[in-house]
Order: sequence, then structure tokens, then C-alpha cells
Amino acid sequence: MSRDEGEQEPVVVRDRRRIDPETGQRRVPEDGGETQVAESMSGTLDEELLQQQAEQAAPQEDSGAGQDGAQAALQQQVDELTADLKRVTAEYANYRKRVERDREAVISTAKAGVASDLLTVLDDVERAEAHGDLTGAFKAVTDKLIASLGAAGLEPFGAEGDEFDPSVHEAVQHATSPEVSGPTVTTVLRRGYRFDDRVLRPAMVAVTDHEPAAEPAADEADGSAQG
Repeated sequence: MSRDEGEQEPVVVRDRRRIDPETGQRRVPEDGGETQVAESMSGTLDEELLQQQAEQAAPQEDSGAGQDGAQAALQQQVDELTADLKRVTAEYANYRKRVERDREAVISTAKAGVASDLLTVLDDVERAEAHGDLTGAFKAVTDKLIASLGAAGLEPFGAEGDEFDPSVHEAVQHATSPEVSGPTVTTVLRRGYRFDDRVLRPAMVAVTDHEPAAEPAADEADGSAQG
């Protein structure tokens, strides 16, 4: 076997692509000369360039669309969380108002209960004052008690001359008179009390209703005419 037959020439692979796959630019021959390309080949090179540019731009477009979708999903989550926060805040505010209202109602009910238990004491004080027995230190203590109950919200009502109101007056006596124009309280037998807007006890009263004046008798009119 000769040396020429035993040894094979190395295989040399030459990349003759006109477009560099890495840079996307036209290649210049290794000898530094300008490549003369026919018009038919020029159109092919332009198509290859456009195809490579489109392939490079496609992943970027897909990436931008993906980022827009992720941003939209994130914004939707933010909007949902914000709406939940506003709803919870409003519910908590309503809860606080309801608790405060219930607390005030409980306090008012407790005060009204204490004041209601003291009404009989106030009745005794009022009778003692009417008989002239409310004097000295006893009167000073009584005045302080009445002032404290008034500051807490206790208010007496029922006086002679008031228009009769069945919602706050309890009529136990009834009479008629031409001196009144309608149902009128003429006597207060027991004073009524209210606490804030709540009636603790109606006033026990005597009511006088209107009665037209009696016309003079006919014979009296004739006698006066003859005289």
C-alpha cells in the first residue's frame, strides 16, 4: 500500500452561507474582496434577511405579550384585594357604630331603671313639700338628688292647663266646662316622668272637656221683655 493510498486528505468543511447566522449580516469573502452577486441571488438574500429578522422579533413579541398578560392579571388581583379591603373597612365601621349604639342603649336602660325605682321617693318628697315638711338639711339633700336625676336625663311633666294627651296622660277624672276649648288637664293627681325620650310613668290627671254654654230659658226671655 502506497503512502498516498494509506493517508487520506483531511476533510475541510467550508461555511459558504452568505448570511452570518449569528449577526444576520452578509458575509465578506475571506480574501477581503467584494462578492459579486447577481440580481437573482440578491432577492434570495433579502428574503433570508427578512426571515431571520422575523424569527428574532417573534420571541420578543411573545415575551412582550406575556408580560402584558401578567401585568393585567396582577392589576386584577390588586383591584380585587382593594375592593375586599374597602368592603371589610365599611363592615367594621358599621359594626363599631352598632356596638356603640347598643352600648349607649344599655347604659340608658340602666339609668332609666334606677330612676324608675326612685319615682316613689320623688312622690314622697313632693307631698312633703306640699305640706311644708321639706325644710333644712333634708331639703338640701332632696334638691341635690333631683338635680342629679335631671342631669342624668329624668324629666317631670304634667301641669294644670296642659292639653290632654292620652300618650302621656292617664285620665282618672272627667268633667265639662264652657271655660275650656278642648280636653284640658285641670288637676294633676300624680306627676309623670320621662327619661330621655322614654315615658317612665304617665301623669295621673283630671280632665275637663268643653261644654257649650246653656241658652237662657224662653220664659225668662219673655218676662224680661214684658218688664
